[in-house]
Amino acid sequence: MNETITKLYDLCVIYGLRLFYAVLIFIIGRWISRILSNAISRIMKKANLDNLLCSFAQHLIYFTLLVFVIIAALNKLGVQTTSFVAVIGAAGLAIGFALQGSLSNFAAGVMLVLFKPFKVGDFIEGGSSTGVVEEIQIFNTILRSPDNKKIIVPNSKITDDKIINYTGIDKRRIDLVFGISYDDDIKTAKNTLEKILSSNDKILEDPKPLIAVSELADSSVNLVCRPWVKPADYWDVYFDLLEKGKINLEKQGITIPYPQNDVHLYQNK
Repeated sequence: MNETITKLYDLCVIYGLRLFYAVLIFIIGRWISRILSNAISRIMKKANLDNLLCSFAQHLIYFTLLVFVIIAALNKLGVQTTSFVAVIGAAGLAIGFALQGSLSNFAAGVMLVLFKPFKVGDFIEGGSSTGVVEEIQIFNTILRSPDNKKIIVPNSKITDDKIINYTGIDKRRIDLVFGISYDDDIKTAKNTLEKILSSNDKILEDPKPLIAVSELADSSVNLVCRPWVKPADYWDVYFDLLEKGKINLEKQGITIPYPQNDVHLYQNK
């Protein structure tokens, strides 16, 4: 009887200590996991990263560390965790394959937040879509098209394609072509276009606008008109120059020709 009590006492001491150490490992491990995840979140916020990304990363790191803490605590209790780790690995692999597209969009979202090829309010072209950036989310980027449509583009589609940021710079060049007749005076046409440019206060003085002959085409002499403007003024100036260009050139007697072909008929005698 005494021998049985002694064995039970020894078992209680052994497993009691194991349970104590397992609980201690869990409590301290969870505390350290929370401290580390919070610290990483604060670092990301100081780097001006997206709040949604910071929150997601904080929870992901915390629960990942917590899994290792639980495994360590179970191992201290004497539980064989090798198979348990293998099951977690297999489950993670299966989940990774199932969520491959979502994980790809998440990784692309992280890259967009980190490298910032565009920001909210920029007018961009990416992922076969064009519009103003309304919101950059973890998995998608929301655009508003010029005709006020809401476009939701997966982040991976944006990063896999070229990104054109039309407002990410301080100035843009407008490229216009005016065709005049071969019989018209080139100097008069150029002076007329220069007056139109100088009368528009939205056109920048630096870089200096360019007006030059670009091509001797089949039906016209083509003049390029290339002023520089701020991105926000691009379309206003573009449409204004097209209209005033035609009106003022015609006032100066300049002919804007249209494509035409001369057909010569010969009659056999």
